Amino acid sequence: MPLHTGNTHPDFSSERIACQVEKPTYDSPTRLGYEILRDHVLPTILGKHEDDILYWSGKEVARKFPIFEADELPSFFAEAGWGQLVLEKEDKDELHFVLGPMERLVIENRSYQLEAGFIAEQLQKLNGFLTECYGQKDIPHDRVRFIAKWDVKTVIDN
Repeated sequence: MPLHTGNTHPDFSSERIACQVEKPTYDSPTRLGYEILRDHVLPTILGKHEDDILYWSGKEVARKFPIFEADELPSFFAEAGWGQLVLEKEDKDELHFVLGPMERLVIENRSYQLEAGFIAEQLQKLNGFLTECYGQKDIPHDRVRFIAKWDVKTVIDN
């Protein structure tokens, strides 16, 4: 019996039509989708102001997703898909972090000011002092270094 004859409707209930439907991934974003937004859409929209806007956006994200101890930063970075953050060095008025290892192409072409702003705001909330953070790309080692420094003379009301 043919599937479609003359004026009749095709028989879609027939077992002869076999198609495999993949489960939609709407509830789990893909890495590709994230990278398209982060590495192509945002730089296009933000242009020459990308670093400044991402830094302040990172501070805003930190306000919306506060941590309660500095050792929670690596967990947040992992859950956000930002990479593996490791505390490398601790001084009286600064912390040194390393983010990586990552793909070389990602490090070379991406701004890491979102992450720097996030770190700065989280540490400022925790220590109560004006805190800034800057990132340095370490391309030969496929990682990014962040140095967060605070000014103990400038108290911030939280």
